Amino acid sequence: MNLLFKDFLKLKPSNRDWRIAALAGICVGSPLLIGWYFDQLSSGLISCLSALVILYLPARGSLTHKINTLMICSFGFMGSFALGQFFSFNPIAAVLSFGIFSLVLHAIILHYKAEPPRSFFFIMIFSISISQPFSLENLPHKIGLISLGTLLSTAIGLTYILYKRSKAEPEPSQSLKSKDPDSTADIWEAIIMGLFMALSLGLGYALKINNPYWIPISCAAVMQGASLNHIWQRSLQRIFGTLLGLGLCWLLLSSTQSKLLLCLYIIALQFIVEMLVTRNYALAVIFITPLAIFMSEAADPIINNPATLIALRFNEIVLGSLLGALGGWLLHKEKLRYFALKKLG
Repeated sequence: MNLLFKDFLKLKPSNRDWRIAALAGICVGSPLLIGWYFDQLSSGLISCLSALVILYLPARGSLTHKINTLMICSFGFMGSFALGQFFSFNPIAAVLSFGIFSLVLHAIILHYKAEPPRSFFFIMIFSISISQPFSLENLPHKIGLISLGTLLSTAIGLTYILYKRSKAEPEPSQSLKSKDPDSTADIWEAIIMGLFMALSLGLGYALKINNPYWIPISCAAVMQGASLNHIWQRSLQRIFGTLLGLGLCWLLLSSTQSKLLLCLYIIALQFIVEMLVTRNYALAVIFITPLAIFMSEAADPIINNPATLIALRFNEIVLGSLLGALGGWLLHKEKLRYFALKKLG
């Protein structure tokens, strides 16, 4: 147990450019403030959610590679939201489609050796979308808002890339990752990911939770762990970090009901999270929790009742984290079994 908690307050060294954190804050904050200014905060929140595509901006590679990556991820965000809305008409269809979507998406991510955040934000957008009321007539409007958020982030990202090129700043050397031609382990990992994403959403429906997306989001976050110890550590960190984060969320919500201040909180929290997430996940979770709640609930009347909101979200996050730990254990067990059999063969 001491091994799990000894690094809670330790900041790991990171070579991540601090300007990426500032860039994320700008990309998320721009549509949010525009939505607040025109009294369309709910629309601004949808756009700022898709503005997170900036986090997929590669740290290395050519200009074409970086822009292509942002554009492909942008279309992926739009497709994730559209598919989620389309299959939200029925809980059974939602669970099945979510599982299949997560399986296929994770298989693609594994095939191309994508770097973090990998499949996480695609899954997050799909789960949030599929938890919203089914309404095909509103779908074009929402897809338009998603498109605007990704377009704005891509434009800001391009400006940042051109700025770096004009300053002739050196980039990290690009290390090519070898791909194992036998993809059996990847296939099993994708299947397990799809299964647990379906289970997590199904659990939310079975418990009759109004916004069941918190369970799959927490489950997916924990299952991103690279090793068995990392998975259990991340699960515990997420649960205890969530406790502190919910306390921070309650404090911030209790101190103000200003929509503008909530928008500024989101921008500041996004910056802090991006500065911490690669250095200490436990500390980052403390700020991820209020950030995620504000981004998904700021336009909901429940935001005015902090105690009720926090009680609901804590239960869902804990359930998702525990399910993610179980899924991560099974995932790691299958990897060990596969590589052991491969060596014996």
